[in-house]
Amino acid sequence: MRFPRLMFAAFAAVAVTAAIAQVPVPQPGAPAASASVPVPPAPVPVGAKAWLLMDYGTGQVLAGENYDERREPASITKVMTAYVAAAEMKAGKIKPDDLVTISERAWREGGAGTDGSFSGFELNSRVKLSELEKGMAVQSGNDAAIAIAEHVAGSQEAFAALMNSYAQRIGMKNSHFVNAHGLSAEGHYSTAYDLALLGRALIRDFPQTYAYNSIKEMTVGTIPQHNRNTLLWREGSGIDGIKTGHTGNAGYCLLASAKRGEQRFVSIVMGIESKSQAEGFRLRETGNLNLLEWGFRFFESHQLYAGGAKIATQKVWKGSEEQVNLGLAQPLQIAVPRGRYNELKPAMDVPKTLIAPIKKGQAIGKMRVSLDGKVLAERPLIALDAVEEAGFFGRLWDEFWLWWESD
Repeated sequence: MRFPRLMFAAFAAVAVTAAIAQVPVPQPGAPAASASVPVPPAPVPVGAKAWLLMDYGTGQVLAGENYDERREPASITKVMTAYVAAAEMKAGKIKPDDLVTISERAWREGGAGTDGSFSGFELNSRVKLSELEKGMAVQSGNDAAIAIAEHVAGSQEAFAALMNSYAQRIGMKNSHFVNAHGLSAEGHYSTAYDLALLGRALIRDFPQTYAYNSIKEMTVGTIPQHNRNTLLWREGSGIDGIKTGHTGNAGYCLLASAKRGEQRFVSIVMGIESKSQAEGFRLRETGNLNLLEWGFRFFESHQLYAGGAKIATQKVWKGSEEQVNLGLAQPLQIAVPRGRYNELKPAMDVPKTLIAPIKKGQAIGKMRVSLDGKVLAERPLIALDAVEEAGFFGRLWDEFWLWWESD
């Protein structure tokens, strides 16, 4: 309930003070102290035309080059195919046990007679959708990708429209897909940054589907198949995905992710050219592995503020309550060089005058966190509770004090 206003003189000083008070800057909870470690330059992947290392928890780009440059994504496209299938499954439109027919188009365009990778599913055979997903993840099967697309949307062209719709939701602003498998086609492109966002989204939104990428081997019929991402066999690396890719136009590409403890990073290298397949595989894998090791060695991730928790209060005019609690809709995490957590500078931008009514969840201002003058994270501050409009006399009283301050 709003504090009663009984005496003009008695509360004059209090009212003026509340009106001009600065919102306190919240301080992140201090973790255990760790020694500051100088951060050397990131290891540039040899031969890569575009590359990036992203902190999974925050989406921060820790290092990279040319990562907003549009390039052919090759079979990394199939991560988008997997995401769409998982999203449609969550919506109840398809099921893991659905029997999918391997059409002639899937068999011919994505099968053994092509230059691309294939899972080896027989023409007109009926295969569980979940097995097709695994075949696409492990063996990078183009036949599996086409069959999934046809099952979900009726045709690969219709499925591509879904891919582009979901890409926009994820925030992939520089991507456009025209097929489900990633073979070269006009108008089919993405960027290292967008693909890292996609990998992050798959891990976050559909962990069960993402887990298919960590399967090292599977058998289709009588044919044993091994995952093309040989980083999965690196003991102690924490690498559990994501997807390889190669075409003549795209070069050798690899989107990878690794988790150690509560810390995870996403890396990608694109456009490596090599006369030797073995060298192309080695360069893309070494490039990703070095980036991931650099991230784990020199950065630490922390949650600064919990979602929905009060981190500040703000004066409210003409409201049924004197103030409103401010917080963040989602937890705020951040990655910083090791040992520099206590050097973070949080700050808030909020309106000087906040007038009721205020809705719960309404954006009130912004929270920024900086290090060395560079903004590392910015999030909307929201009202954690609703504040209704005060009665006539309450509004009249506050109107007087607003006039008093502005004079």
